[in-house]
Amino acid sequence: MSKITITKTTSSNLAHVDFDNLPFGQVFADHMFVADYDGQQWTNMEIKPFGRLTMHPSMLALHYGQSIFEGMKAFALEDKTPVLYRPERHAARLNASATRLCMPEFPEETFVEVLEMLLRLDHQWIPSEPGSALYIRPFMFATDETIGVRPSEKYRLIIFTQPTGPYYAKPVKLLAEHNYIRAANGGTGEAKAAGNYAGSLLPAKIAKAKGYDQVLWLDATDFEYIQEVGTMNIFFVIGDKVITPATDGSILRGITRDSFLTLLTDAGYTVEQRPLGISEVEDAYDRGELKEVFGAGTAAVVAKVCEIKNKDKVMKLSVEDYKVAPWLYDQINGIRNGSISDKHGWLHPVALPVSV
Repeated sequence: MSKITITKTTSSNLAHVDFDNLPFGQVFADHMFVADYDGQQWTNMEIKPFGRLTMHPSMLALHYGQSIFEGMKAFALEDKTPVLYRPERHAARLNASATRLCMPEFPEETFVEVLEMLLRLDHQWIPSEPGSALYIRPFMFATDETIGVRPSEKYRLIIFTQPTGPYYAKPVKLLAEHNYIRAANGGTGEAKAAGNYAGSLLPAKIAKAKGYDQVLWLDATDFEYIQEVGTMNIFFVIGDKVITPATDGSILRGITRDSFLTLLTDAGYTVEQRPLGISEVEDAYDRGELKEVFGAGTAAVVAKVCEIKNKDKVMKLSVEDYKVAPWLYDQINGIRNGSISDKHGWLHPVALPVSV
């Protein structure tokens, strides 16, 4: 493994950022990590000032879609110590996506080491406002300069960071999709592949034109069983049970989802991971048993759902009465800022130099 070199910026943009008004995904911190896979090993590993890339017009990722990414966050404890949230799980999921798309794995220990180095350089970019965080975007893409349907031999991994505000500022409305699909068994639904999101853009655009925020994806065979939402996994509180669709190969194995399942189980909730039909949700709604619906994701954390439309059926929910979703939000945020004990070891503190 090559040594990681560091070139610090000589012109920080930090002083120009309005941390009270942070749009999601539009503000970028000072540094980024870049590494190249030469066909045998990862090399040219460098942290350098954030900037533009140059590429060849025939670069394989542009033509055949070998591109994956992760989304994760860093926070600051009450004593200002920067912390990563479950970085090892994100490293493992990045590599699982890489394997599915015939791409090289990146050493997980080095991945965490790089994140630590980036945070030491840019820890002042971590916003302190409630609901805000330093979003971290690792991504990998094929870089062979040739045309031909085959796996690339060379790749590039880049990691940059962004201070961000809340992803959803209000409860969301979902439209169940019956014409398009996100993923099918045997496909790439479990990977964070760029193409998965490209394919979701048209149905999401159609849903927004109808007044809905996101698509509620159903299975590819019967359009009956719920999979996930465009930007997050999905949970339902039916009666005294918390139910989420089982990951069956077509659903992303969300790390926030996994955290929720652990917290709910610890608190004594009855939790089920199983196939869940949209008709079962409708029946529960008609009986008055559908208590809550909420999303779980790195960007959104917890997103309360106030309405679901399935064909001609509209289900409206009173988010003011939700109990489980706000409890989970408080638990996750409490763990992240250090006010609630991190008994599962999810936080990864990053020690700052004494001179900082």
